[in-house]
Amino acid sequence: MTGTRPRPLPEAEAAPRPGTATTALFVVYLALLGWIVLWKLETPWVGTAAQRVVKLVPFAADGGAGASDPSEVLANLVLFVPLGLYLGLLAPSWPWWKAVGAVAGTSLALEAAQYALAVGRSDVTDLVVNTAGGVVGLALHALARRTLRARATAVVTRACAAVTVLALLASALVVASPLRYAPPRDAPRPHRTLPAQDAGTSVRDDAPG
Repeated sequence: MTGTRPRPLPEAEAAPRPGTATTALFVVYLALLGWIVLWKLETPWVGTAAQRVVKLVPFAADGGAGASDPSEVLANLVLFVPLGLYLGLLAPSWPWWKAVGAVAGTSLALEAAQYALAVGRSDVTDLVVNTAGGVVGLALHALARRTLRARATAVVTRACAAVTVLALLASALVVASPLRYAPPRDAPRPHRTLPAQDAGTSVRDDAPG
């Protein structure tokens, strides 16, 4: 009588899939990400055509905008790392190119929304750095799966939950404080025409997004 090899456990049994709470936290993260990128934690508003700035050359000065600030680049990178982690959790069967495409598509949608709403600078630098941040998150999730195996889902889920909750608390503190990353809410009204010199020196150009 020959022995039979034990059947390997399917991935779904070895590593439990995230539950509804993780999906809800992902939605909260996306909403917070959009609020930070588009309105810098200010009350949502719509700008004027004079406030639209497009920067096509990454990192260098272009289109009336200065070179990318290193602190802004780092902030954008960090903001998008959780996106890669969440995608790794919620869509573990996706091939890498599809996950990276989802990250790049999310960043592109936010840059397009900035242009359409005239609420910030649409910058190719942001597209590159945001996508890189998401790729870092995907790589961290892949590393966790390789090293932690069956415990990876639980560990990464707790990490994502902690980061999202901390981001919410930090955002609440910023909203409650005098600190602002955008002009006063009453400055960019659609019915007002800002001077050209003011339109090109918005504080938002140096904020994440």
